[in-house]
Amino acid sequence: MSGPVAPSADRASAAGRLAGKVILITGAGRNIGCTAAAAFAAEGAAVACNDRDPNVAARCVAAITAGGGIAVAAPADVTDPAQVAAAVAAVNDSLGPIDVLVNNAAVFRRGGVLTMTPEGFRQQLDVIVTGAFIPTQCVAKSMIQRGSTGSIITVLSTAGWQGEAGNIGYSTAKSALINFTRSVAMELAPYGIRANSFTPTVTIPADGDDAAAFLAGIERLRERGKAHFAAGLPWSRLPVPEDYAGALIFLASGEAELMTGSNLTVDGGALAKYWAQPAQRLAGGHPPPGPVPADRPGTAATGIRPAERRIAGTAGLGDGE
Repeated sequence: MSGPVAPSADRASAAGRLAGKVILITGAGRNIGCTAAAAFAAEGAAVACNDRDPNVAARCVAAITAGGGIAVAAPADVTDPAQVAAAVAAVNDSLGPIDVLVNNAAVFRRGGVLTMTPEGFRQQLDVIVTGAFIPTQCVAKSMIQRGSTGSIITVLSTAGWQGEAGNIGYSTAKSALINFTRSVAMELAPYGIRANSFTPTVTIPADGDDAAAFLAGIERLRERGKAHFAAGLPWSRLPVPEDYAGALIFLASGEAELMTGSNLTVDGGALAKYWAQPAQRLAGGHPPPGPVPADRPGTAATGIRPAERRIAGTAGLGDGE
């Protein structure tokens, strides 16, 4: 934790939708996390930036304070209850009681059910799921003890709402946070503490070098025919972290007072699109079904299995859909 920073005397009366609020955001070192932290500060909040690496958290703080915002670093491993408790206590001492928690810590490791190691799978669930549970429990207890209301925002991903081949750990963990958010919302509603989730999608990093590497990787996937993310979005462009700022500010603000147990999605239409991802097959196993034998019952006239007729258009999609 960096040295104490005294909140300005007129912060509560300063202009901004989040004026007077103290916000702790985990995984604030870069990209969505740091961009959101800066947006919160620009709206008048005092922000505690968490990352496991103190230097990474400090860089985000430096960017915010250089722009005139109030921020402190709150380094901690979000999977360690003792470290989280110490960080929360330090934030309470330096900035004041936490009003808003944003669970954004994550680790991304691609790998499918056939290739990912158990260790890699456990790591993603631990950081993403346990790493949301421990800060939520700690901050919620603090809010209840002082008798205050608050807001808890958990960052999901479109990967948590869809089945994505080759991304078993991240997709499973993000999906778990959907009902985590709902359960937290139901339990904390009697205390006036809201809990909602926010769903972004594949995002171009904020850092220029990171963005260049990311876009090069996306292009390699497109060339191999595995994915064309931008073309797959109805909005026809990938978002950048700044695209999410307004939605996150809304969830943190009093404007969302009656919103709890809900999800807010900013994804360029990704989740609304039907059949967005082509299937991929590793070597081995059974190949896709071949031509249907002409003597198969029901196939003589069309060459299509009866159960496949709706897909092929020989029966209306509205029939039983």
